[in-house]
Amino acid sequence: MRATTCLAVLTAGLALTACGTTTTAAPDATAPPCRTASLTWTLSLLDGGGAEKRDGTENVGRPNARLTAVNKGPGTCVFAGYPVLEIHNGKAESVEGTGQGRPAALALPGKASVTVDLHYTRRGTKGAGTWCVRQGEASVRAPHDTRGTVVPVTDAHGKATVIEACGETLALAVPHRTPAGS
Repeated sequence: MRATTCLAVLTAGLALTACGTTTTAAPDATAPPCRTASLTWTLSLLDGGGAEKRDGTENVGRPNARLTAVNKGPGTCVFAGYPVLEIHNGKAESVEGTGQGRPAALALPGKASVTVDLHYTRRGTKGAGTWCVRQGEASVRAPHDTRGTVVPVTDAHGKATVIEACGETLALAVPHRTPAGS
């Protein structure tokens, strides 16, 4: 089965997400929802992601960063929706993640991961404006969970770094599952 559009579709027990690139079994109705504390979170900036074009504008086709959550538990949980992502400059400015529509629920077996690509306007790019945050960590929560955690920002090689995002929101792509061990 192949999807030709970037829509999350639930058809005949198969969840197709991220432009049809990932096919996973429909979530078990008895599996509990994924909780923030039962997931290991990483927020990594991507090499070349969102890099400027020669004219100084943002290259919006590539993600700037990637938020990943790995199920630490032995059993399956259901990741149903977008995670909550917030980056704060103390009590001042903040940037929040937002997604479009309602993504399909994903069954997340033990040791499997869910990934969300992030798109944002980097400081210094044309049209960035002055509402910017510069931070070495972000606050995240699993969908429909009330308890969050703080996750450090790393570069593509796992070293600590800072994210410099401008505007009031970061665009969240549709969450997609990555098999265990990937």
